Amino acid sequence: MLTIESLACWLVDIPTVRPHKLSMATMGCQTLMIVRMQCADGVVGWGEGTTIGGLSYGAESPEAMKLAIETYLSPLLCGQTFSGVAALAEMMNASVKGNTFAKSALETAFLDAQGKALGVPVSALLGGALSDRLPVLWTLASGDTAKDIDEGKRLLAEGRHDTFKLKIGARDLATDVRHALAIKTALGDEVSIRVDVNQAWDFTTAVKGMSQLQDGGICLVEQPIPLWDQQGLIALSQRFTLPILADEAVATSHDGYALANGGFSGAFALKIAKAGGPAQALKLAHVAQAAGVALYGGTMLEGTLGTVASLHAWSTLKMQWGTEMFGPLLLKDDIVVTPLDFSQGQVTLPQGPGLGVEIDDDKLRFYARK
Repeated sequence: MLTIESLACWLVDIPTVRPHKLSMATMGCQTLMIVRMQCADGVVGWGEGTTIGGLSYGAESPEAMKLAIETYLSPLLCGQTFSGVAALAEMMNASVKGNTFAKSALETAFLDAQGKALGVPVSALLGGALSDRLPVLWTLASGDTAKDIDEGKRLLAEGRHDTFKLKIGARDLATDVRHALAIKTALGDEVSIRVDVNQAWDFTTAVKGMSQLQDGGICLVEQPIPLWDQQGLIALSQRFTLPILADEAVATSHDGYALANGGFSGAFALKIAKAGGPAQALKLAHVAQAAGVALYGGTMLEGTLGTVASLHAWSTLKMQWGTEMFGPLLLKDDIVVTPLDFSQGQVTLPQGPGLGVEIDDDKLRFYARK
């Protein structure tokens, strides 16, 4: 049992190592919404809520997450005692609608605190890790074909990554297809190349684009059409042998059930922020497993806190398409004492109690928005 005594939030702005170009925004800085949960008996848990490009990706911004916690969720939770995340999630969902990114940060902080109190890693609270090393790809998203090829070749030579995702959809179809296939040709047949369209195409464009990408050897296409067009996504998944990864279209177990029941054949991108926390994301994963839909560990380009929270959840699953938990590598710095170990196309899951990471208070204060 854990009693929550207080919650404190910070907005932390950290520059990226290079501009990160998506169909809806180009990022040069990432804002992490960090929450500290003080519990009875001196137990402290940390959580993170992060989105992509402020409000350009979805309906929650880092500023809104902080406001929701401080104004609504903190008065609701402080002074309450919970036996686990199920009771915590039930109370939050009964009184606050939506705001899954803010809820994810709080569920992460609670799991971190509970793991520390019990002396076990978060993965143990979620069912137990199947492995302490998880595959992780890198996204080539400078927007420049030559730069992306050079970056991919360098990372292959360093042994850091052997699988890459390309961000497309911001330009016309012909330009995007040339860009993707040029990178595929340059990096070689042995390298898996996936593309993420971030909902930028309509159905007709997607049919033409997927046909060309399939012929060119691309391995996976992520969310080619808008999230509301479930029937279109199902039709595309049945029309091509090139698999589709549903991302924005599938946030909760209900979304997963609707797609699977409609005949979707592909994979689901799990994200703790979309679902409302690590334990909530696993509910969608279990629907996918029951329906025979493959799994992929997605990122909101979180720093280490949010990345590790996701990894603890993903470690309890068989992820047929691996993960993209490279967020900390995109940042010039972070707010933890010890960075994650990325090597040989994998990332190591921390083994300490809770999340297994320690906050660097000096860096938190340095990068926190004044």
